[in-house]
Amino acid sequence: MAVTLLDKALALTTSRSGLALVLGLATAAGFALSALTAGNPATAQSSAVSEAAEAAKKAPFSDEQKAGIRAVIRDYLLQNPEVFLDVQAELEKKLEEIQSARLKTSLKENAADLFRRPDAPMAGNPAGDVTVVEFFDYNCGFCKRGFPEVAKLIDSDKKVKVVFKELPILSKGSEEASRVALAAKKQGKYWEVHRDMLNSKGRLDEETALKIAGKLGLDVAKLKADMNAPDVTAEIEKVREVAQKMGINGTPHFLVGDRSIAGAPENLHEQLAEHVKAIRAAGGCDVC
Repeated sequence: MAVTLLDKALALTTSRSGLALVLGLATAAGFALSALTAGNPATAQSSAVSEAAEAAKKAPFSDEQKAGIRAVIRDYLLQNPEVFLDVQAELEKKLEEIQSARLKTSLKENAADLFRRPDAPMAGNPAGDVTVVEFFDYNCGFCKRGFPEVAKLIDSDKKVKVVFKELPILSKGSEEASRVALAAKKQGKYWEVHRDMLNSKGRLDEETALKIAGKLGLDVAKLKADMNAPDVTAEIEKVREVAQKMGINGTPHFLVGDRSIAGAPENLHEQLAEHVKAIRAAGGCDVC
């Protein structure tokens, strides 16, 4: 880890702007460390790096000067590798803050499509006080693994509404399965087909999806006609459009109000239930 980050840091020093960036980073790290290690030689190095960073803003460097600065940076970082942990922690924190801000903005912009479309596939309480949204793919192993946790939420909380967003991104068969499920909605059996397809083993496509629907008593001939209907195609395209706007490119992905869960963690039901509880305690969802 340290060598990789160090190489990346040194690579930045090939330009004046890159030098200033790296030196500024090293300076900040140096001051942080000096506060914890008074009297350490790193303090003197931090001062030297700080001066070099200030100089980088004022004038270009010769090749000899660049080589010297790189040497100072390298020595400092090698002697204080814990800097990388501090930088990484701050970077992750910053990225989380940025992602959270983007999510809230995207949620407000797409709230109607996400939470309030009356024709969207759903399960649970249609008039639920909290809405959970799931983007999924029928051939996604993590979606299959997480399904029992979603079903548990629906069974245990009679006030929750769960909206399903068909996002077939893994294969042609995934889209065929989504089309069959959406066609089943026209026969009032979306949840049953959705449930049995996610509980099935093996890859799903048109043939296997129709077989599952047929076992549930649906009219297969009607399914074949409806699965390519304009409104089914429009639903899939609309979900893809919303997912792109939201920056969602993997499945499963859950939204509980303005909270997000990517993937299917082992304690998925617990996380979903906690988010639902928190939204209720806050007096409801601002966006949904």
